[in-house]
Amino acid sequence: MKAARSGTKDGLEKTKIAVMRKVTFLHRKEAPGDSEEEDMGFLEVMVSDMKHPPPELGPMPDGLSPQQVCSRVKAVGKPMEPKALSARKCQVVFFRLKEILHCHSMFQIALFSRVAEWDAMEKIGDLFVASFSKSMVLDVYSDYVNNFTNAMSVIKKACLTKPVFLEFLKKRQMASPDRVTLYGLMVKPIQRFPQFILLLQDMLKNTPKGHPDRLSLQLALTELETLAEKLNEQKRVADQMTEIQQLIRSVSDRSSLNKLLNSGQHQLLLCETLTETVYGDRGQLIKSKERKVFLLNDMLVCANINFKLFPLCRGQLEISSLVPLGPKYVVKWNTALPQVQVVEVGQENSTYDKDNMVIQNAGAKKHASSSQSSNKMYLGPPRLFQELQDLQKDLAVVEQITLLISTLHGTYQNLNMTVAQDWCLALQRMMRVKEEEIHSANKCRLRLLLPGKTDKSGRPISFMVVFITPNPLSKISWVNRLHLAKIGLREENQPGWLCPDEDKKSKAPFWCPILACRIPAFSSNALDLQVRTQPAGCPCLALSFVGPL
Repeated sequence: MKAARSGTKDGLEKTKIAVMRKVTFLHRKEAPGDSEEEDMGFLEVMVSDMKHPPPELGPMPDGLSPQQVCSRVKAVGKPMEPKALSARKCQVVFFRLKEILHCHSMFQIALFSRVAEWDAMEKIGDLFVASFSKSMVLDVYSDYVNNFTNAMSVIKKACLTKPVFLEFLKKRQMASPDRVTLYGLMVKPIQRFPQFILLLQDMLKNTPKGHPDRLSLQLALTELETLAEKLNEQKRVADQMTEIQQLIRSVSDRSSLNKLLNSGQHQLLLCETLTETVYGDRGQLIKSKERKVFLLNDMLVCANINFKLFPLCRGQLEISSLVPLGPKYVVKWNTALPQVQVVEVGQENSTYDKDNMVIQNAGAKKHASSSQSSNKMYLGPPRLFQELQDLQKDLAVVEQITLLISTLHGTYQNLNMTVAQDWCLALQRMMRVKEEEIHSANKCRLRLLLPGKTDKSGRPISFMVVFITPNPLSKISWVNRLHLAKIGLREENQPGWLCPDEDKKSKAPFWCPILACRIPAFSSNALDLQVRTQPAGCPCLALSFVGPL
């Protein structure tokens, strides 16, 4: 052993020989033709089956019931079965779910103890405040909400690639009493706070003003509403990011739109499913189809929604019943945002030239020239507006006729002031009805004027698209977002240095962060320059002189 500790080659050889002399079932592996170094490196171990039997389960204890036997067999055999979903994917799907369960378990324990002593305290609002006003709750739920789309995509992919997992989900759904799908179970944590808000509102209705718990209930309601609003906003942002990623995947890699979307300089402001309508030359509705419209910070994109199921039709139908499958998009058109104009009913003449307008008719574009009867070409509500203008002209004519009737000296049947006034009242009633029709039709109708291709003479031609929004508030939101986005693209709202290129002919904007230097205007000491970030967010160099006035 001393020789082995010394670390020499002879010491190592002597140690090996000594070990082999002591252990009888260890011997050298002798093979003809092997070198001396190979002989020293191989040791064959002979294990006796009598002394070391193979592993096996021990005898079953006496007195076990059939249920206990089944549970023990399952406990032993379950780890040996192949997993339908790997541990890594399970961690992605159920991200932060243990923390959410912990929060609600602690709330349940506190609620149980409070109910036990309800007769003495009669207070429950402070439990909601203490349990859900912590920053940990917002962090955990935010992570879960932001990961929800990623979790659903993992589940969809697993259902398509692993039939065992799909069969497992179907069996679990059939075995559950309320037949809730996995998607429904995953949504339940997000739906918990709206349920709490409704519960607190009902409790406040039934709690008198002088009750000691009323203030705590009001504070709890405020806390939960604030928390739900933050989670909804984060869910909206996460959904928009998912939509823009889905749009990028649907665009060809070689197209210019794909390069623009992948540049990282575009931000999704609003996306919604709108109904595009096409009208005929008499104002009749020809067809309507749902479109997905994406409003980016500098671009407007319209895409077709493709719900067709491809190769695995039956399997995808089964998956869609368990987990909703997202649609695929096919880009129809995209245009720069400054070239998009919102046209309200009655603003056609001031917005564009009718001679250069292209009207969509059954999916085609028709050029409406001045030689055609342009008075008969209307797009739904514009036809109503034209009818209103005709009624106004008729009313003016009838009023002139009324003045002429008042100058008559004789009395004539059906030609007197009473009949003329009845005509005026009837026309006024028809005008009010027509105004109501226009107002109701314009509430949910978004009309956009988009640039089209030039004609043979080189004149720019525009075409009109008409979308029906789900509700009037949606149209207001679209109009406001379009207006604000176009304002944000103005040159005065994107300041920066303009540096000439080498040829000194063209200029490219040079962006830089805002830096401000404070220089005292009246100081004999050395200038103390401080560079700070301007909070206004304007990318230019600001110099401010600070000194006594």
